[in-house]
Amino acid sequence: MSDRPEPTPIGKALGRLPTGLYIVATRAQAPDSPAVGFVGSFVMQQGLASPVVSVAVGKDRAHLDAIRAAGAFSISILDSASSGSMGAFFKKYEPGSGPFDDLETLETPRGLPALAGALAWLECEVTGEHELEDHIVVFGKVLAGAQLHDGDPAIHLRKDGLGY
Repeated sequence: MSDRPEPTPIGKALGRLPTGLYIVATRAQAPDSPAVGFVGSFVMQQGLASPVVSVAVGKDRAHLDAIRAAGAFSISILDSASSGSMGAFFKKYEPGSGPFDDLETLETPRGLPALAGALAWLECEVTGEHELEDHIVVFGKVLAGAQLHDGDPAIHLRKDGLGY
């Protein structure tokens, strides 16, 4: 039984906006620095020439500081076969270990981690950000990317579009 209240009409309507499922990752400038990543669903393409994407990151997330420090991030686009890898990003880890330790990864040209089993990946250079009440929208110019296999992206619907 959940303690969450029944969604409001606006929450129910927003919950019908489909979102993809992604692993957003970065690492500090040094190649031997640990990778950090999180499950994101607020990702959207914003432009065609030059392609730009945006990702909304909670203001209180340490990942935001890491993306700002690195000036770049990768996006692994998940499908039904790779969506099980999300579980690694919901666990707590001891210092020196993290969610990428037991996942097969590849490195983007800038040395950022991407999931080898994902549907596709993108590498983005931060070009700016926009502050919202609870999230920061980070914009990134797409510098590299590849589709790793055929298939359709995983789609997620929320019961309540005003909460996770």
